[in-house]
Amino acid sequence: MTASDSVKTADQEATYPEDGRGKRRIQGVALVFAVAVMLALAGYWIQQRATHVYSDDARIASRMIEVSAEAAGQLVAFSIEQGQAIASGDLIAQIDDSEARFLLAELQSELDASLTSSHKLQAQIEQVTQSTGGSLQAAESKLQAALASQEAARFDLELKRSEWERANTLLERKIISAQSWENARNAEHQAAQALQRATADVANARAVVLEAQAAQSGLKVLAQERVALEHEQSRIRARISRQQVVVDKLRITAPESGIVDKSFVDQGEYVVPGQRLVLIHNPERLWVAANIKETEIRHLKLGTKATLELDSYPGQAFSGEVFEIGGAATSQFSLLPSANPSGNFTKVTQRIPIKISIDQVEQRLLPGMMVEVALELE
Repeated sequence: MTASDSVKTADQEATYPEDGRGKRRIQGVALVFAVAVMLALAGYWIQQRATHVYSDDARIASRMIEVSAEAAGQLVAFSIEQGQAIASGDLIAQIDDSEARFLLAELQSELDASLTSSHKLQAQIEQVTQSTGGSLQAAESKLQAALASQEAARFDLELKRSEWERANTLLERKIISAQSWENARNAEHQAAQALQRATADVANARAVVLEAQAAQSGLKVLAQERVALEHEQSRIRARISRQQVVVDKLRITAPESGIVDKSFVDQGEYVVPGQRLVLIHNPERLWVAANIKETEIRHLKLGTKATLELDSYPGQAFSGEVFEIGGAATSQFSLLPSANPSGNFTKVTQRIPIKISIDQVEQRLLPGMMVEVALELE
């Protein structure tokens, strides 16, 4: 071994112990830092759990509207596509309405014919009224005059008959001449004939009155016919309204503005009442439906602030607040209620549904997206 080799060995022995101590020092600092970070994170987690209620059983919800057919028929128009935006009142589907419109036109023709008959009958009533309205009054006036003449003729006959009877007595006593008696008898005969003529005039006047009254009765019959036509027109109008409803049901429009989530039929298919056509929702009316443990629901109230994190957009926080708290646990809405026939019981923490408001962001929030909820305790 040379002198230079002896020097290198001594230098290495002096340097390596210092490097080992430096590494141990760095590892110790790193360990302390890691422990401090873990303690800080644990403290933060405990603090958050103490001041917040958390739930990962939440998702974005919306009012999903199923648009269904209300009548049977073939789809002659259906151009709706999934993801398409539609406005309230936009045409979704058109069912063949040719037969329904033919029936509607037929009913309208019946109504027009009935209205024509009604107008014709009204004109006839007006004509009869003008021709008979004054006749009855004139006939009644003539009857009253004839009755007055008859009464006067009867009074005159009684007078002339009394004078003739007195003339008979005076002739027997030879107080008057035969000529005077003859004059009295002729006067009585003339008064009797006048009464007969007055009685005939009364009979004629009564016949004219009865004829005029018969014409007036004809007016009542015409008026009843007009009422019957009006009832018929009301019935036809009701049928027209009902048929118009049928025609309107064959034209299916959007109940409100929204997005088409799914279509279930194609143009040309035959649909039946109640068959689903499309499923839509309004993207501006969203909320977060969350299920909270029953042991934590007491900490919440309407207006409680919430921080929302969507799995679809990690690292981006959304805000909202509770606007509805369910009135029953989710288990109460199960189609198959849990039974316990064996007597064994396992207690399970129930979930209470709540709704949390959330604002739409550039149409990026979609129903069904999973959400993690942090509700602030007050």
